[in-house]
Amino acid sequence: MSGAVSRTASRISAEKRRVALRSMMAAGAMTLLKLAAGLFSGSLGVLSDAAHSALDLAGSALTFFSVRVSDKPADEDHTYGHGKFENLSAFGEAGLMAISCAWIVWEAMQRMILGTMELHHSIWPVLVLLASIAVDYRRSRQLRRVADRTGSPALATDAFHFASDIWSTLAVLAGLGAAWIGQRVGVVWLRYADPCAAIMVSLMILRLTFRLGRETVAALVDEVPGEVRSQVLNEVTRVRGVLEIEQARVRRAGAAYFADLTVALPRSDTFEHTGEHVREITDAVHRVLPEADVVVHTVPRQDFSESIFDRVRAVAARNNVNVHDLSVQLRNGQLRVELHVELDETLPLRQAHSFVTGMEAEILREAPEIGSILTHIESEPATIEKPEAMAEAERRIGQVLRQAAAEFAEIKDVHEITVSRSGDHIYLSCHCTLPDDLPMQRVHEAITSLEDRFKLECPEVYRVTIHPEPATDNRR
Repeated sequence: MSGAVSRTASRISAEKRRVALRSMMAAGAMTLLKLAAGLFSGSLGVLSDAAHSALDLAGSALTFFSVRVSDKPADEDHTYGHGKFENLSAFGEAGLMAISCAWIVWEAMQRMILGTMELHHSIWPVLVLLASIAVDYRRSRQLRRVADRTGSPALATDAFHFASDIWSTLAVLAGLGAAWIGQRVGVVWLRYADPCAAIMVSLMILRLTFRLGRETVAALVDEVPGEVRSQVLNEVTRVRGVLEIEQARVRRAGAAYFADLTVALPRSDTFEHTGEHVREITDAVHRVLPEADVVVHTVPRQDFSESIFDRVRAVAARNNVNVHDLSVQLRNGQLRVELHVELDETLPLRQAHSFVTGMEAEILREAPEIGSILTHIESEPATIEKPEAMAEAERRIGQVLRQAAAEFAEIKDVHEITVSRSGDHIYLSCHCTLPDDLPMQRVHEAITSLEDRFKLECPEVYRVTIHPEPATDNRR
């Protein structure tokens, strides 16, 4: 899977570099042609268009450099990758366009005031400008198509440059045409058409450049559209089990998005269940931002639907101990909790009692409706036991167990009986077959009764472990 993703990324990167290189070559060719036509005709409009193309050439070179750098993988110095280089490139291009517009307006005003507007009319500047329109149209469409597919802000800016060149060239053609008509028919004021066209084009491009620059600055300061974050929050909120989104950060670097979320999940969830939640949350973010790099930080929180049992188990989990035989009774109008806690068998009694007392106080804070708590402390084995087989004892003890099981109507049979010794203790384990539809409460009662009845006959057995199984699973 990672290999396929890597190949896709390499293909996209190669396509971006290829279209950026073609853009740079086209800008260079048109700059030279417009400069020659402007010098030949003396038209400020053509020269301003040549200056615009020259800046486009510099911008295209900057774009080519930025897409090469931005596609590099993350490293120790750029842990979020190099995508911001594209945003810097777009900002630089916007600055170059603003400078070119200011220079064109200044030069046009100078010519209009000083009257230095001598033009040499020829068909060659017109042909150069028409060719420029055709090239700019083709390049802007190709750049826009690749920019939309890859999400590259640098290529999008380059596409905008070529599209703006089309309008500026059309205005220059209009200015040249009006000036030529004015010279032919003797209309003096039409000689201002060429510098006026240059000013109009510059102001139009300046307005669009300001909007482009504002979008680029927004990307550089990690601003993202408000609706993007809202869509992410809406999708994540729909994920089953999410209690609250405590923090959500979304940022963009070049064409890549990064999402960092802190999500509250039920504290009763297991690690594996929490991992499934994280995968579902990541998928939810990808439905809004398909290629986003998503980091999900989970925090355990109390669910309002928790029962007293859930809250007691949550305290036990927080203290990293196992509890069992948990029960809650109503006595004299108060709730009484009884539970068994497993602690390390090497722990001294005083230390174990102090630990349990602290845990009981924590349970009372967690569930103030509880009136009293009784905790039975059990030892949790810290060593691996090496039991000794007992063939003769196994036959005798097994026979006693089967006789005891025959006294209970629910118990179909007992099998896989194992008797072993570890140290001074004798252990018994077995499987017990019961009806498929017997409720777990009755299962527990039947097993407990069997254990009590058996120990009356074999009190030397230290521990009895009985595994219940339904009759349909018994292949004996």
